[in-house]
Amino acid sequence: MRKVFLPRTLSECRSILDAEPDACVYAGGTDLIVQMRAGELNPPVLVCLERIAELQGVREHSDHLWLGAGTTHADLLNHSLVRRHLPVLVKALKMLGSPLIRNMGTLGGNICTASPAADTLPPLYVLDAELELQSKSAVRLLPLRQFITGPGQRQLAKGELLAGVRVKKPEGFNIHHFEKIGQRKALACAIASMAALLTVSSGGVIETARLAWGSVGPTVVISPSLEAALVGERISRTALEKVARMARQVVSPIDDIRASAAYRRQVAGNLLLRLAAL
Repeated sequence: MRKVFLPRTLSECRSILDAEPDACVYAGGTDLIVQMRAGELNPPVLVCLERIAELQGVREHSDHLWLGAGTTHADLLNHSLVRRHLPVLVKALKMLGSPLIRNMGTLGGNICTASPAADTLPPLYVLDAELELQSKSAVRLLPLRQFITGPGQRQLAKGELLAGVRVKKPEGFNIHHFEKIGQRKALACAIASMAALLTVSSGGVIETARLAWGSVGPTVVISPSLEAALVGERISRTALEKVARMARQVVSPIDDIRASAAYRRQVAGNLLLRLAAL
């Protein structure tokens, strides 16, 4: 018989984790259940975070939003502050799973699963998100780009919980774009995805660019050199094709059951070309 704990406060949760050091922490469980059914995980103790109000909600500060790690995708998608300030994240949330998954799955779970195909990661990368990691004795901030080191691998110390995500309000960007390619139109795991934030002048010249690709490397792929190559160019098919060729060399996809590495490489560049139609 597996023990399951349902703490209502962080303090209660930490007491349980002190007493049960081998416990597996989860929130919505949408990834955990799949792994347990596949025999990949068999934790002796489960600690569910879904009742801890301290890990939920959206808070506005002068220059950033705090997104609770225990907040469901549906709640984020429907929140007025998220819709107003983070449209690139909203576009990804709309494509994430199904209504059932969005009602159960949480932002923190999507991050901590550390899948290269996670839909929220490319938007959070271009938003320069920082993670608030809490232990019993301290709180530390860590850029998301440093947190995930490989598929399923993350810089989370023993006893730490991901409490929230800090995202600066992206000022000055007039293009917020996210797109993913899958094997079907809904409930698709990304074969490749791309998030982009651009500042484009009234004359059509790219002044600022942030780009991030998902599912085409062991972690989300970013490249300052690609972003720099776009700056000063007109947002045209010709300019984007040049940078798309560069992008296909930067990504490092694999072959798997969903697609070949060659296909993913081609699509990674093609997603960049979509910007010409925006």
